[in-house]
Amino acid sequence: MDLTTTGVNIPHKTSCSLQPLQQIKTLVTSAVSSCPPWPLTSFSKMKLKEDMNPLLLQVLRSVVWVYSAITFLPWYFISGAGANLERARRVKARSISGNPAGPYRVTNSLDKLVSWLYPGVDTLDKMFEYASRKFPERPCLGMREVLSEEDELQPNGKVFKKVILGDYNWLSYEETYQAAKCFGSGLVALGQKPQQNIAIFCETRAEWLMAAQACFMYNFRLVTLYATLGPTAIAHGLNETEVTHIITSKDLLQTRLKAILYDVPRLQFIIVVDSKPTKLPDMPRGVVVHNMDTVMEMGSRPENIAVEIKQPVASDIAVIMYTSGSTGIPKGVMISHSNIIAGVTGMAERIPNLNETDTYIGYLPLAHVLELSAELVCISHGCRIGYSSPHTLADQSTKIKKGSKGDATVLKPTLMASVPEIMDRIYKNVMTKVEEMSKFQKTLFVLAYNYKLEQVSKGYSTPLCDRFVFKRVRALLGENIRLLLSGGAPLSPATQRFMNICMCCPVGQGYGLTETCGAGTISEAWDYSTGRVGAPLVCSEFTLKDWEEGGYYSTDKPNPRGEILIGGPNVTMGYYNNEQKNCEDFFVDETGQRWFCTGDIGEFHPDGCLKIVDRKKDMVKLQAGEFVSLGKVEAVLKNCPLVDNICAYANSDYSYVISFVVPNHKQLVALAEQNQVTGTWEEICNSPQLEKEVLHIITEVAVTGKLERFEIPKKIRLSAEPWTPETGLVTDAFKLKRKELKTHYQEDIERMYGGK
Repeated sequence: MDLTTTGVNIPHKTSCSLQPLQQIKTLVTSAVSSCPPWPLTSFSKMKLKEDMNPLLLQVLRSVVWVYSAITFLPWYFISGAGANLERARRVKARSISGNPAGPYRVTNSLDKLVSWLYPGVDTLDKMFEYASRKFPERPCLGMREVLSEEDELQPNGKVFKKVILGDYNWLSYEETYQAAKCFGSGLVALGQKPQQNIAIFCETRAEWLMAAQACFMYNFRLVTLYATLGPTAIAHGLNETEVTHIITSKDLLQTRLKAILYDVPRLQFIIVVDSKPTKLPDMPRGVVVHNMDTVMEMGSRPENIAVEIKQPVASDIAVIMYTSGSTGIPKGVMISHSNIIAGVTGMAERIPNLNETDTYIGYLPLAHVLELSAELVCISHGCRIGYSSPHTLADQSTKIKKGSKGDATVLKPTLMASVPEIMDRIYKNVMTKVEEMSKFQKTLFVLAYNYKLEQVSKGYSTPLCDRFVFKRVRALLGENIRLLLSGGAPLSPATQRFMNICMCCPVGQGYGLTETCGAGTISEAWDYSTGRVGAPLVCSEFTLKDWEEGGYYSTDKPNPRGEILIGGPNVTMGYYNNEQKNCEDFFVDETGQRWFCTGDIGEFHPDGCLKIVDRKKDMVKLQAGEFVSLGKVEAVLKNCPLVDNICAYANSDYSYVISFVVPNHKQLVALAEQNQVTGTWEEICNSPQLEKEVLHIITEVAVTGKLERFEIPKKIRLSAEPWTPETGLVTDAFKLKRKELKTHYQEDIERMYGGK
């Protein structure tokens, strides 16, 4: 999934004026009626250039203030804002032992952790059967029809394939259930046995989830592999799990899988999910290739469909999910049916009013625990899932032909999961559009933004601002989004606030790992604080373990800190064929509770919410003995408009930090023009003069972000190459692969530390 060339272009190339001037004037002249009134005191939150008539600014502020003073009390009681504020301020979790180290549990589950959503539904096949019986006619899985394709030559000489897509075509819950049953039966006919491993190596699409449901139904252990993994990692996963059957797409078969067939000698059958074209490529060494439709037809035959299904039990392995390999060779995490059911239960409880009227847009990799868990949450409540990709997500995505509609515009989802990288890019690029507005438009937008920021910080809503100022930004994701779930990496407070304000919905920032089924914490919809990941889910409890080397203790003031340990029924069975790592990372306590040692450092706030403050693997001791948190440095410097991505690096033999920076194209080109630096993009990035200018700018950001002197990078390298999963420098969730980045920039590291 290449967000630099696809998903990033969603906001970057979108022509988004945010609001016509006349509508913004209407906002002001209407005295912000319907907006929760409060004196407008936070203009400094988004800076205004002092080039607009001060008298006009004062008039605008006065109008809002007077209206606020008159209408505050009626609005406060009618809107029920008080109840929301009470929910946001209440204690959400507490230590059940009274010890500041924990364990911490959510207040509505202090006595016992919750393991399932519905009585007796303790496996994934039962959950899907329950949904198909309760919502048989409801739309379940949807894909858009491709009406036409054409190649389009870009100004830079590259050719992009453009598509025109039709409406979504839907399978109902009953149709999806029957299709999965036939596909599973067909796999049995091809020799797949219960409790044996079967791999899926495929892009996110309806067939992925349908195949997964078939595996759950027939008790096949589903091995998931990222579509962007390199050949070595793919071969490692297939060989370690000894799979004989693999489900894939035609594109991946031809571009990745076919090249490693001789490296996976046990593989016998390849099932291609594409229905068109029906002609399948010839395979070497006798591997048999089938089309998914053919396997389903095979499974629907009376002699096959009548075969008795050996249903799984809760303790059976449902998924062996290979991690993205951010710290080395991917590890296979064994996840039981009961693990996933518990994780889904915890996540669902944190989504208010989740029901069959919701629509979820699926575009993140289903091989990632965040996306798979999110979709299973939706299945459990009868929601419809419409599939997309970063290439087609919005009207201005790279594969959408100009003038036609992207997936979000057509689907109009109410729920969406995202990773911080995507939201960071949306934030920076929309703010770039704001900078291009006229002085008057920009001033009014900033006033509205800061006004809403003030209200959001207090838990208040602003319907008129939403309708007239932020509607065009909200339309980027289809206008109906009511909850965004962020996971995979920390989300900066600035980006979270921007999404709250401009997307007009809460952002549920979550924390979890593959080893905990993605479940751990999710912030509540009415908690508008930033920088935190919320309280533990009803399926989890948290303990803080002292880390002496890093200086983190549960006795720290004002908040207890330490390494995060997660316990509960969602903690997985361990790593496949890796007993040494299992002993290091997992343990069972005296009560039989299973725990996972995350390696992340957190602190619990008085209201029971968790904040991630560090990561053990990101800590480096400098020559003088100071500890530097690379993740902390990166989080602060990502707020710089010039920075699209950044990797901090430190060598313990030296006294300073260096960084590799992927610069924002538009910002760096503008900086080059100011400094009269010309040339190609690569030449601009290699300019020593621009390196110095960018270093000066990010140093100012570092100082503003209160980094210590030794934490501020002393040298940087500008990268003309974006970091995408395809380059192997980041994971599918856009986590940095530090080992690969170090190898990639080894010459630059030697130069920056060698003084050259």
